[in-house]
Amino acid sequence: MRGIPQTRPLMIYMAAFAVLATIGCVKSSETPPAQETQVEGVPAPAPAEQPAPPHATGGLEPTPEPGNQNMTPSTPPRGTPNAKTPAPAPLTPAPAPGNDVPRPVAKQPAPKPAPPAPLTVAEGTEIPVRTVQTLSSKTAENGTRFEATLSEPLMAGSHVVAPKGARVNGVVSRSDDGGRVKGVATLTVTLTSIEVRGKEIEVNTTSFTQQAKASAKKDALKVGVASGIGAAIGAIAGGGKGAAIGAGAGAGAGTGVVLATKGEAAVIPSESPLTFKLTQPLTVARN
Repeated sequence: MRGIPQTRPLMIYMAAFAVLATIGCVKSSETPPAQETQVEGVPAPAPAEQPAPPHATGGLEPTPEPGNQNMTPSTPPRGTPNAKTPAPAPLTPAPAPGNDVPRPVAKQPAPKPAPPAPLTVAEGTEIPVRTVQTLSSKTAENGTRFEATLSEPLMAGSHVVAPKGARVNGVVSRSDDGGRVKGVATLTVTLTSIEVRGKEIEVNTTSFTQQAKASAKKDALKVGVASGIGAAIGAIAGGGKGAAIGAGAGAGAGTGVVLATKGEAAVIPSESPLTFKLTQPLTVARN
């Protein structure tokens, strides 16, 4: 031992320390950090902060970040207390066939416009006409009807109520065929209606009277001829006195002939222009 230098124990000690240090490093690499042996005098490191469980925040799930709302949330790790699986979204029932087509809305009918004001032909308006057939006091009786046509349009202001040529109806209000020496025959007519757009519109008008021609000269000639004939017959029979008697007798006979014969008839020929006037206003509906 005396021959061993003094530095040999020191070298052995250092080699042993190196072996121990190597063994310690190997063990420390194999052991997890949580199971490391705490060295005396060295404070232990603080444990890592764990995320709070769901029940700690009132059971609310973390709010997803903007832009990730459509991502499916990750399933919480097993073993987490009070972990809740999100409920599936309710299914929307599919619409029934035909119900997805909007129904047309019924349109309300438009209100009918007010009818236009009627046309009125003033009282006193003249109605010129032309007769269609011939009327005579010899054949026509009271109430006999006749036809005529308008000679000019019937107007209500600037509006035409009935055009020229429109049919007009009339009636014989009085027919007197008298006509002996004391009078002449007469024929009175009036209008009853006018045809307006295919409808008969009643009218009230004045009357028109046609008189027969006077026959006084013809009657006097008949009496004179009869007197002359009677005087000639009396003269032949009894001279002058007989002539006077014959003349009186002839005159009486001639007068009898006149009294027994009717005068000329009152006649309104066809195509005769007649004019009547309205005695009441005529009201006609517009088209």
